[in-house]
Amino acid sequence: MHGRVFIAVSLDGFIARKDGSLDWLPGSDGASDQPAEDFGYQQFMDGIDVLVMGRHTFETVLSFGTWPYGDKRVIVLSSQLISLPDDLPVSVEVRNSSPTQLFRDLASEDLHNAYIDGGITIQRFLAAGLIDELIITRIPTLIGEGLPLFGALAQDIPLQHRETRTFENGFVQSRYAVQSAVSSD
Repeated sequence: MHGRVFIAVSLDGFIARKDGSLDWLPGSDGASDQPAEDFGYQQFMDGIDVLVMGRHTFETVLSFGTWPYGDKRVIVLSSQLISLPDDLPVSVEVRNSSPTQLFRDLASEDLHNAYIDGGITIQRFLAAGLIDELIITRIPTLIGEGLPLFGALAQDIPLQHRETRTFENGFVQSRYAVQSAVSSD
């Protein structure tokens, strides 16, 4: 299994405000005047077998109104029992698994690429050595405080820069390979 991250952060490193709000993120309001550029997201999603997200991220996605992942398999990690809305595809499930156990289970199903989403979930998978690639898009906005993408680490995690792209709207997207990732293939 390969764990991959595709995420936006404010220039000061936050993925959301302290209350989880994304109002600072262009397009989060659903405005139709946003550029058609998807910053490589669809190409990234085309290479993903399963999306793994935490409960808080799942609740944020539900607030968007329309389920954005179609029939893509989505696993919501939660230590609490949660019920799924009836209008979600049957490809959405809830599990209470460690990152390592989840990857073992997914690999046994012959899945290869998992999109890991949500701050705490990304941090847990990084700590377990299960993230292979980080694609981070920096949004040219300072929000001062919020939920950080990265938290405290037990040890350094070396990254290898693969590429950086800039966009006309000021977004800067960098792709990194995680050198300490444990291959579970």
